[in-house]
Amino acid sequence: MNGIIFFWVVLKSILFSTGGFGPLPSLHTDFIAYGWASQKQFTEALSIGQITPGPNGLWVVSLCYLVDGIPGAVISCIALLLPPLLILIVQHCYKRIANHPATQGLLDGVVLVIASFSVIVLAGMFRGNGMDIGMIAIAVVSAILAISRRVSTNVILIVAVLIGIIFG
Repeated sequence: MNGIIFFWVVLKSILFSTGGFGPLPSLHTDFIAYGWASQKQFTEALSIGQITPGPNGLWVVSLCYLVDGIPGAVISCIALLLPPLLILIVQHCYKRIANHPATQGLLDGVVLVIASFSVIVLAGMFRGNGMDIGMIAIAVVSAILAISRRVSTNVILIVAVLIGIIFG
């Protein structure tokens, strides 16, 4: 695997996202196209990212570790650290245009597009992992509970895993 191409693919996906799960559509498309990762590795990385403490975006490190071991994890850490440094530079320019109505409209549009792409990729991952009625039920109930914010995400995840193990 070419480390430079790997770095640029990861950096591109991070730069053109809003953080957290924002890089998912781009990384999924590129990693699958290059043959670097499987659907199972994406599922595992996202699961690891959900159960580990810290920022949501660290699932990228898990994915890159699963794909290329320690070198992949180091490359992804560097790629994750560069955008905040770029943000410090961009912040000075943003202060001048922050109050312009078009600025907020553009940012709202970007978030909507990334959320839509994430839903499409996640639907593909469900199909790729052998979706059945039980999986759909677990996903729907988990989503409703997560949106309500009445149940901890960790509790939802643990119960979903247990149900999947018992009935899977």
